[in-house]
Amino acid sequence: MSSVLSGLTPFLAIGALAAGLLACSPQPAAKPSAPAAAANSPAPQQAAPAAPSGTGEPIRLGAVVPLTGRYASIGAPVRNGYELAIEDVNAAGGVSVGGVRRPLELRLYDDESDPAKTVQRLETLYAQDRVVAYLGGAGSDLHAAGAAIGDKNHIPYLGVGFALYEIHQRGLRYLFSPFVKSPGIVQATYELLNSLPEAQRPRRVALFAEKTDWGLEMARLYAEQAPRYGYQIVVSEEYAVGARDFSDLIQRAKAAGAEAVMANPNPPDGMALVKQMKELDFNPRFLHLSRAADGQVWADNLGRDGDYVVTSPGWHHAAKFPGVAELTAKHQAKYGKLPEGATGPAYAIIQILVDAIERAGSLDGERLRQAIADTNLPSSVVGPVRFNPDGTGVMAYLLLQWQNGRNELVWPPEQASAPFAYPAPPFAQR
Repeated sequence: MSSVLSGLTPFLAIGALAAGLLACSPQPAAKPSAPAAAANSPAPQQAAPAAPSGTGEPIRLGAVVPLTGRYASIGAPVRNGYELAIEDVNAAGGVSVGGVRRPLELRLYDDESDPAKTVQRLETLYAQDRVVAYLGGAGSDLHAAGAAIGDKNHIPYLGVGFALYEIHQRGLRYLFSPFVKSPGIVQATYELLNSLPEAQRPRRVALFAEKTDWGLEMARLYAEQAPRYGYQIVVSEEYAVGARDFSDLIQRAKAAGAEAVMANPNPPDGMALVKQMKELDFNPRFLHLSRAADGQVWADNLGRDGDYVVTSPGWHHAAKFPGVAELTAKHQAKYGKLPEGATGPAYAIIQILVDAIERAGSLDGERLRQAIADTNLPSSVVGPVRFNPDGTGVMAYLLLQWQNGRNELVWPPEQASAPFAYPAPPFAQR
């Protein structure tokens, strides 16, 4: 591995702000003909001054991230991770390609949490911005819509902020995701519960499934794995995205004596669900809401009512991996707050990509894809990283829990920043 990687902290250091991030210089490597860019495509969110003197032309990366709409609260942390990592790479001298040091440059578009616009923006990045790699946004349905564009255009697609496993069963060769997936989340959740004394475990489980690919996938896996871990599914209900009345689901779960609720709503739906649970005096002892409770917006809107909720955003700023403390400090200095769950995995994508580019010695799409597939990083801000043949990451699974307005790392125990708080007290007693 080249000196730019070994000289960073400990893999990519938190360095001074690079003089320029986002230039518009064309890539020297020719690409096959591409379809025309989508009509009326917006300008990218950022632009940059020219690359520092004495370096080769910038290596252009393209990101499509939901900065507005229903996923805005989880899209912004992804953007932050990309920005900080690229700043650090450029501050350390860029990336070595064929003996020439070249800075990274980011072209980022907002897809407005709209899958159709995700696809349009990805095509724009290919046809207009001539990127060498795609960086995904956040939200399983957005990734489900866009991931195949990597194979179509022979450009590696690296994505975080999505746990949908089904995407990786489509035979996509250019898709890589160093991020938690549904089977691992389900396993970690049941293992967390089984760390409790047997008599205290919430055996009766209600599943609230969002009518999306990921929502249905998670509900199916929770139901399939329940008997293995000693749990009973007493209610399994579905709801539409954007639903505002959850009273029927809540009353069914309450009547069935559900002690635990598992769901993965988007943030607005999740906040509405918890508010109505309180109104209807439904007080499960355990509540796992993947995605909805990932960001600080959860505590800002719900206060103590949002406490005790477990979530699985893929990372935490207290994780005991090399470089996490430095990343956290820089994020705090730049954005005025602690990094959220998707920031670390987004930062790690750049670590993975830099390593792959330098090993490949080329920006050719197929050579870069193979180098990413061969990744065997002993260290990153998400821990060691390898990829399975389907593009899923071999990595740690972390569970977080809201406690006193703070998102604490509670699982696995060797990574924990706080003990798992259980059982959740009734809303009226918080």
